[in-house]
Amino acid sequence: MNKVSSNAIQAQGYYSVSAHWKAIFSRPARKVPLDAGFTCPNRDGTVSSGGCSFCNANGSGTGLHSAMSLTQQWDHWRERRRAVWGDVALVGYLQAFSNTHGPVSRLRGVLEELATIPDLDGLCLGTRPDCLDQEKIQLLADFPARELWLELGLQSSNPATLARVNRGHGSECFARSAEMAAGMGLKVLAHVMAGLPGETPADWDETVRFVNALPVAGIKFHNLFVAEHTPLANDYRAGLVQPPTLEDYAAWVGRSLSALRPDIVVHRLAADPAQGELVAPAWAGDKRAVHNAIMAEIRRGGIRQGVAWSVSA
Repeated sequence: MNKVSSNAIQAQGYYSVSAHWKAIFSRPARKVPLDAGFTCPNRDGTVSSGGCSFCNANGSGTGLHSAMSLTQQWDHWRERRRAVWGDVALVGYLQAFSNTHGPVSRLRGVLEELATIPDLDGLCLGTRPDCLDQEKIQLLADFPARELWLELGLQSSNPATLARVNRGHGSECFARSAEMAAGMGLKVLAHVMAGLPGETPADWDETVRFVNALPVAGIKFHNLFVAEHTPLANDYRAGLVQPPTLEDYAAWVGRSLSALRPDIVVHRLAADPAQGELVAPAWAGDKRAVHNAIMAEIRRGGIRQGVAWSVSA
């Protein structure tokens, strides 16, 4: 644990990405969404055509790839970010779908364009662990940014859960990709989701232990919410799925932070539904209330990231 993580944990209970980036860039940082027009092997037939049961058809993207180049998107969002936030570091975020899916030449072209963009201080790139190989990871490792985060969806370490939500890969695939990427110098960020169908709090705890045992540098916590136009929405309306309550979710995150390795950077405490997609639960649409509930849990329990890690490891 370094001085930055130690100070952040003492101040707020966990090692936040805001504290991490302020140390890296010497000023606050904000993300700039970028949509490169990638799709997903779990939707285009490579693995499946149904997608994960919880994932909306837009893949959390802006859809701007059809109208703007990446450079144009950057200019579009950069001015809006700085008008609101002032002098901040800007981190490009390739979020939509799986941004290493397809031939390596496509990824190379995207990275070559991004390398010419002015004021791009860092890059976060989201993808699936089954869309990586050594050549693609090397391209990412060579990208000229102050730092690059490779965001990999895990969701759960339980193979039965992954099959249940039609994830299309297993936890062993995540482990292989995380180890390969970290071994080539990349910062790996794991996405995990609480409240998946059929899971118990013990399954959630096991997922955190699974992440702890891997060379993972960052994590995003997500609460299960039901998005419109998904298989999960059909199951919810049929009474087959019930998302966690806010109280339960806050307690799960608090317990997970206690067990989480103290060097892991926490990039997100909860999911953030896009406008108009949320079916249930209603609390998932109130970002401030969710954050406040988690922070209240941290204060109430005197929680500090990693305090139980040596016990749980």
